[in-house]
Amino acid sequence: MQGRYNVLFLCTGNSARSIMAEGIMNLKGRPQFTAYSAGSHPSGKVRPEALHQLGVAHIPTSGFRSKSWDEFAKPNAPKLDFVFTVCDNAAKEVCPVWPGQPMTAHWGVPDPAAVTGTAEQIEKAFRDAFFLLDRRISLFLCLPLASIDKLSLKKELDNIGRQ
Repeated sequence: MQGRYNVLFLCTGNSARSIMAEGIMNLKGRPQFTAYSAGSHPSGKVRPEALHQLGVAHIPTSGFRSKSWDEFAKPNAPKLDFVFTVCDNAAKEVCPVWPGQPMTAHWGVPDPAAVTGTAEQIEKAFRDAFFLLDRRISLFLCLPLASIDKLSLKKELDNIGRQ
């Protein structure tokens, strides 16, 4: 694999985790990577706490919107090279499944939008999710995509999801 890559981050509501992942990848992965995000059941709004975490990291926050994965199944949609689900199986969320040929991996992240409690507890949940996504994306960006075979790449992508 070599060249420019399109990456889609999927979760259920497309309001927090996948939005943060899109922002992180578009900053850290440019110009080689273009990231998108979507949800199987989009909430219709982006969580302000997710935008806050992006802003704290000096990642542009304009243009984000909660959208359906259907947008990426249309004929004029970008061809996807990688699809990562970031929903949390441990929380009994139903993770979307992406059909087709892109490389896929599950990078489950606890849903910060599901956290209740004090403002500090909620902010910590969003910060923890942001740092977990940031670490996994950084590991992904270190992979030698131009020289690794598909089977080895799939193994590495799955390993990143366990870190």
